[in-house]
Amino acid sequence: MNKTIRRVSVFTLLLVLALLVRVSWVQFYESKALADDKHNRRNAIEQYAYPLGNIIVGGDSITGSARTKGGDLAYKRTYKSGSLYSAVTGYSSQVFGATQLEGIYKDVLDGTDTRLKNPLDVLTNKRADPGDVVTTIDPAVQKAGVKALGNTKGAAVAIDPKTGRILGMVSTPSYDPSKISGSTDGDAWKKLQEDKDKPMVNRALRQPLPPGSTFKLVVAAAALEDGLYGSVDAKTDSPNPYRMPGTVTDLKNENPSAPCENANIRTALQYSCNNVFGKMAVDLGQDKVRSMAEKMGFNADKLDIPVRAGESVYPSKMNKSQTALSGIGQFDVTATPLQMSMVSAAIANGGELAKPHMVSQVTDSSGNELQKFDDGDSQRVMSESTAEGLQSAMQTVVEKGTGTNAKISGATVGGKTGTAQHGENNSKTPYAWFTSYAKGSDGKEVAVAVMIEDSGAARAEVSGNGLAAPIAKAMMQAALKG
Repeated sequence: MNKTIRRVSVFTLLLVLALLVRVSWVQFYESKALADDKHNRRNAIEQYAYPLGNIIVGGDSITGSARTKGGDLAYKRTYKSGSLYSAVTGYSSQVFGATQLEGIYKDVLDGTDTRLKNPLDVLTNKRADPGDVVTTIDPAVQKAGVKALGNTKGAAVAIDPKTGRILGMVSTPSYDPSKISGSTDGDAWKKLQEDKDKPMVNRALRQPLPPGSTFKLVVAAAALEDGLYGSVDAKTDSPNPYRMPGTVTDLKNENPSAPCENANIRTALQYSCNNVFGKMAVDLGQDKVRSMAEKMGFNADKLDIPVRAGESVYPSKMNKSQTALSGIGQFDVTATPLQMSMVSAAIANGGELAKPHMVSQVTDSSGNELQKFDDGDSQRVMSESTAEGLQSAMQTVVEKGTGTNAKISGATVGGKTGTAQHGENNSKTPYAWFTSYAKGSDGKEVAVAVMIEDSGAARAEVSGNGLAAPIAKAMMQAALKG
């Protein structure tokens, strides 16, 4: 064999060896990544080869599956009253993937989760029957929230303070996931993406906005826990108006005739006195206010219910005038309705914050439990005496303060209104907030937070009591009756 042929043979052998190495690498090391690639058509074919498992609300399925006509995707997801529950379910689309509960529990719902297989299925590699996801949502509370919000752009969350169960989660405007679940729904998807009102944004979880005066509850809790003031009825040192440190700007009150000078915490919450809580935040210092805020869930980079919530923020670096503004829920303070419902829930539950969750269990097709989410996984965020004092002060807000529209006959209701500035120099319509709790005579409890991003009302008509409190009332009434 001459030298040239020998060299070509060696080179060819090296190419074959390289090919074998590459094939082995792909088969044994990259196969999982390739199989999971979102562009792998086989994944979609497998996922929609059979009817999907369901998401359960109040004992009934709110999802289903329908046989498709033609194509290689045999079934598509359907939704019963889809727009009513879209903030809970998310969507499962043959083209655009899956989000929220549909995405988190995709393997359970399409039957590929290994926990669903019995020993015979493992041996035969048979696809298991899909499982179900059982939620904590109360259909009556959900319906009340959707009806009360109507065409308003906003969101609301209702929580059982004792257990942390999320009873209602509403975001409006909503959308029907059924319209984007198929393989030919591109036009509907495009229309949703281009909608200026962003109906696919879950405002209850993922759009933190300035909470305004509802944040005063956090500042009051910090002051009581620190001992700055001994009770909600102790007189504060609060000039009216309050000149913010290092500025020539006075922190004024919405109602100039309100008795806010040196007002106690009860009166300051009743009339929503900015001067009291602005100075209180400065007297405490930003670190102590932040500590209380973080105990209640602010600045948490991972809050999973199990859907990941957006981060509610209390800033880390501020000067004293900025700290004063943070004390009234402005400057760079932001919160989701979920977060503000957690604040009221902790106060209503005697100072203990139960971990919020909207899934109670995951089951196989026969109803056998695969995973359970326990109620009452809680931590103490304030003393019982502080919580009791704030409960009493919040009741005063509803009985004869700025939150009278939340009154419920036969129930004990406490709340706090908020109106937050929007836009540069407050040039846009303000946000309206209301966070609250209600306790029935039979021991039932609920905490609700409502955020109105845009109601279409004139600026002069925007208030937490006028816009948000009636929605909270509707959801609380439904929860206490349930």
